[in-house]
Amino acid sequence: MSAVIVCVDVGSTYTKAAAVDADTGGLLGAASHPTTLATDVMDGLRAAADAAAPEGADVIDTLVCSSAGGGLRLAVIGNEPLVTARAAYRAGLSAGARVVDVRAGRIGAGGFADLAAARPDVILLAGGTDGGDDTALLDHAAGLAASACERRGPHTPVVFAGNQSALDEVTGLLTAAGIPVTGVANVLPRIGALNPLPARTALRQVFLRHVIAGKHLSASADFTAMVKAATPDAVLTGVELLADTTGADLLVVDVGGATTDVYSVLTPDAELQGPRADVAGTAWRSRTVEGDLGVRHTAVGITEAAEEEDLPASWTLPEAARLRAANPALRTDDLADDAELTALAARIAVRRHARGERIGGPTEPLRGGKDLAAVGLVIGSGGILRRDPGAAALLREAVGADTSGGVRPPKDARFAIDADYRLAPAGLLAAAGRRDLAVRLLADL
Repeated sequence: MSAVIVCVDVGSTYTKAAAVDADTGGLLGAASHPTTLATDVMDGLRAAADAAAPEGADVIDTLVCSSAGGGLRLAVIGNEPLVTARAAYRAGLSAGARVVDVRAGRIGAGGFADLAAARPDVILLAGGTDGGDDTALLDHAAGLAASACERRGPHTPVVFAGNQSALDEVTGLLTAAGIPVTGVANVLPRIGALNPLPARTALRQVFLRHVIAGKHLSASADFTAMVKAATPDAVLTGVELLADTTGADLLVVDVGGATTDVYSVLTPDAELQGPRADVAGTAWRSRTVEGDLGVRHTAVGITEAAEEEDLPASWTLPEAARLRAANPALRTDDLADDAELTALAARIAVRRHARGERIGGPTEPLRGGKDLAAVGLVIGSGGILRRDPGAAALLREAVGADTSGGVRPPKDARFAIDADYRLAPAGLLAAAGRRDLAVRLLADL
């Protein structure tokens, strides 16, 4: 029997496992099990892993990513909403975080109290280009320190990715207040030059070091040792690898029980890297997360968003959405309502991804939009898309034929479904130094 690496995603609703041949990268088996949040997530993890691995397999490693317990909750602080706060926001999303609060400009004591009330697991502190004015950045660091001193208990760790001239002073202020701080290169070293990778890497490490253990998802130390990334971070790594190996512009829509995530890897447009460049830089490899578009926990948000977008829905769908939100563990053999909710979630999430984000409040303009017309491959993942034999056609209709949303959808793309669940396992393998296996695992998508 070949040696096997088992890759597991502990999600908010389901725990999914894939058994990968450690020599060839072939998929030997896949399985899922309801996530056992009520007891110990290791119960569902072991059940899914055992079901995925062939009988008698020599399991040499188990790699895990997780979004259970809310995943990585991130707060972002920048000098101003349109530049450094937006750059930090994009870096946070790429790290697999759910951004729960964004602050910029002058932040009073009440603002820091509101930030704490958002219960972030990590704070990403940015601000200023390298060598620029560090006044606002130091004010923010001093405010975080003062806020921490007023509260008891462990303090939220901070990743500093701002003006490097202020690194020592910021680190000193936060450390003196008992705040764990990790300093990395600036997410925006100069106007228009987005540099998310150092912050993304640091957030991943803080997630593993501080967040997983703090979620108390398992009584076993094995779980903490197994987890290698937040699930969206692992998926984005897999998406980037697939784009690199195929050479195609790529769009992935992952419809989950609590959120719908959209990932894109696009070819940089030379016209958008010169005078027309976005001041916060352009994220050509990016992820957006829609926390109101899940087909279980936030299903009501889908029907509400569909009404706002003037998208038709069956008259029974609002009640079906309420039923699912009230009982996220609901299992049904009638897939019609799930399919309609999934199609609407995918369409709305891709529209939002392509339109760009609005940082700093509802009156701020949308920025960072994307032209998806040249996308050559669209992949669907999650929930009903993995169980419905007509999922590729559903996704093509929901995304490829959406010409009324004010964005340019993929024009001549191939539509596929990650039915065997390969993207997150490929990301885990690549991050673990097994890129060759990851490439082979993705070859059949």
